[in-house]
Amino acid sequence: MPDQAEDKEAKWDTLVHSGVLFPPEYTSHGVQMLYDSKPVDLTLEQEEMATAMAVMTGTQYLERQQFLDNFWADWKKVLGPKHAIRDLKKCDFTPIYEWHMAERERKKALPKEEKDTMKKEKEEAEAKFKHALVDDRKEQVGNFRVEPPGLFRGRGDHPKMGKFKRRIYPRDITINIGKGVAVPEHPYPGQKWKEVRHDNTVTWLAFWKDPISAKDYKYVWLAANSTFKSDSDLAKYEKARKLKDYIGGIRKAYEKDWESADMRTRQMAVALYFIDKLALRAGHEKDEDEADTVGCCTLKVENVEVLEDNHIKFDFLGKDSIRYENEVAVHPKVHSLVRQFCKTTKDNKIKKPDMDLFDTMDATDLNKRLKDLMDGLSVKVFRTYNASVTLDALLHKESTTSTVDEKKAEYDRANKEVAILCNHQRSVPKGHTGQMQKMEAKLLEHQQQLDALERELTAARKGKAFEGAKARPVDSLERQIEKKRDALKKLELNAKVKEDLKTVALGTSKINYLDPRITVAWCKLHEVPIEKIFNKSLLSKFHWSMDIEPEWRF
Repeated sequence: MPDQAEDKEAKWDTLVHSGVLFPPEYTSHGVQMLYDSKPVDLTLEQEEMATAMAVMTGTQYLERQQFLDNFWADWKKVLGPKHAIRDLKKCDFTPIYEWHMAERERKKALPKEEKDTMKKEKEEAEAKFKHALVDDRKEQVGNFRVEPPGLFRGRGDHPKMGKFKRRIYPRDITINIGKGVAVPEHPYPGQKWKEVRHDNTVTWLAFWKDPISAKDYKYVWLAANSTFKSDSDLAKYEKARKLKDYIGGIRKAYEKDWESADMRTRQMAVALYFIDKLALRAGHEKDEDEADTVGCCTLKVENVEVLEDNHIKFDFLGKDSIRYENEVAVHPKVHSLVRQFCKTTKDNKIKKPDMDLFDTMDATDLNKRLKDLMDGLSVKVFRTYNASVTLDALLHKESTTSTVDEKKAEYDRANKEVAILCNHQRSVPKGHTGQMQKMEAKLLEHQQQLDALERELTAARKGKAFEGAKARPVDSLERQIEKKRDALKKLELNAKVKEDLKTVALGTSKINYLDPRITVAWCKLHEVPIEKIFNKSLLSKFHWSMDIEPEWRF
């Protein structure tokens, strides 16, 4: 039974929808792979898995032993003990990969009319799944597609990367729909949905077990711009705003707890200090088949280094295996306590590097403590508060920017600070170097054009011809120079922002942690078009925030 994490109040009276869209069944391409340099026969199921592997050619995943081992373990079961294929190293998927690439090129080269027809057919097939009726109100559905089979990639160094995601059928899926309405159809004769519920205390439309992680579930929800989601987002940010009224008392409470005689109370207070000051994630216990990532409550002794002058250095893999490396100044009492927590357990035994820093508590305990301090408070609310209050403060610092582009760059810098606080990093995009080279070439071209215009203006003011050409009017040249300077300034600004943000993911905090009303109010106050900051999907998701006044503050 999944953890629905919703209260038990009725959310709707009537609910009608068309269920989920299944991917097409696999069809054979008939191309043989090679084993030990010889063509080999495969069944449909074996070929499907081989094709999933073939399309990974040229990716970094094929350099990861964990990926290869997991694929081989799954494929071997499907091949069976009597199959000719016994060793993955002797497998050559090149013929299938070449077919795959040729097929891609064939589809790219199709006439426009054929592409348009295919697009129309796809849209017609999807149309009925795109909306649901909630209390006779038409609402957009989020991701209604069942993911096709393929190789699991995971984020970071996930221990299950390379495993084969099996096909999901109606028998795997639980549907939630209103009583007395037609149950959604599906394309598999003889099969039934796993279960059909009529639970109006939840807002999901369907769910099934994740084929890779048995304890996780995949849900179909209404879209981000739906009434349910809008109400939920507003409530989330209002809860974070409410923390402003409690934060002073909470800080006094945890500072007092640093002096407690009880080890658990002291550890809880230090963990809360880190959550407050560093916006760390809670950190939950991991199973062996999950990526070994760390949060505040699962910090190991080896993840913290107690330095001189009340400094502590953190170094661990956070969510999605993104490295968190940060040296921070801390309260002297926290410095002293962390030194103590690193040395001995609650039983006064010597701690080893791989032992828990906080060995008397976990994230569940911390969240319970937070709810004692404020109704509904959680570590995630703290992160939302920290992110939003930081953005609000940064955007309201005194500014000398004047143009819309300068203001946009100013917003991006503030957004970057929040992303760094939340450890929302990314690897340098693949094409970044090439894009920067193009921008630099364009900058050089614009600078040369500006230099030429300025020389021509000097000549024109003296009434002389420029490079053999007839002298142009001075006022016309002055206007061109002003336009060229503006264009050059804009290019320089864009290049600087692009370079500054190359390893920072701004989108995550915008979507999940930043109250959109901060951004909307700031845009109105500084006459920046909201479309400069929010893309189309965010404008749709946060439509409820658009009427906020320019003077509004988080």
